[in-house]
Amino acid sequence: MLNNILIGVFVVVLAGAGGFKLLTLPQRLGPDQIAAEGSGDAVRGERIFWAGGCVSCHAPSRAEGEDGLRLAGGDPLKTDFGIFHGPNISPHPDDGIGGWSLADFANALQRGVDPEGRHLYPAFPYTSYVRMTKEDVADLFAYLKTLPPVAGKAPANELTFPFNIRPAVGLWKLAFLGDGSPVADLPADASEAAHAGRYLVEGPGHCGECHTPRGFAGAGGLETGEWLAGAPNPEGRGRVPNITPAKAGIGSWSEKDIAYYLESGFTPDFDSVGGPMVEVQENMAKLTDEDRAAIAAYLKAVPPRGDGEAAAER
Repeated sequence: MLNNILIGVFVVVLAGAGGFKLLTLPQRLGPDQIAAEGSGDAVRGERIFWAGGCVSCHAPSRAEGEDGLRLAGGDPLKTDFGIFHGPNISPHPDDGIGGWSLADFANALQRGVDPEGRHLYPAFPYTSYVRMTKEDVADLFAYLKTLPPVAGKAPANELTFPFNIRPAVGLWKLAFLGDGSPVADLPADASEAAHAGRYLVEGPGHCGECHTPRGFAGAGGLETGEWLAGAPNPEGRGRVPNITPAKAGIGSWSEKDIAYYLESGFTPDFDSVGGPMVEVQENMAKLTDEDRAAIAAYLKAVPPRGDGEAAAER
């Protein structure tokens, strides 16, 4: 009788382990979701590079000039879950992504899977990059290959239990990766610029990753019902602000105010950008006037969030 019980327990444990493995297997892009190898254009890719803010995580924060394009890994990101280290994404053949194919890059960027089949942690915002077109992914890859190859691997992440169980990220993705659909419901009469801005903000710009609260004590997916309404700072100091057109957000700002802020770093109240947003603004300043105007149009078109009780809390 005892033997039968032990055998039953063993079967249940084995089945559970098998089910966990199946549910956490990496899901890669299909061939039709990846542009042709070598089809990317580096000139176009530079625009996506600055929109995506790659230097903010993959280059030291104090790097200036050409040193800011040496993408061997940036400053550590300290969170409640542990410390994340941005990896080397320079075209170094061994320590960076110089040996990657476009398919390798696309799967890392849009599925959070590295060439060895390991899950990448969502500190890398692939939940936003999933909305990028395959052409833009190819262009970005082409641009990255023009940058200086830099030797040296970034340190390993230093995460607490259970966040250090990498296969469990597969379960997180099942719940939160999404299919790349747009987030915000824009008005029926939203301008062409607002739609162009939606792509930049929700896709490569990944603004929602910081400006939108997350469920499950910050470890879950974005609470899209509070899209861009502000969120706790993942590094523990204060809040990331509301950037919707609510009174609690940037409702008093005009589209020109927003575009000028992205270009210059100055607010309508003659204050200047501060904190982690400094690097974001410096990246946005390298976009075209048209792109910044599109982002501004989108931010004025999204539903206002955070007034009332939520505003009082802030």
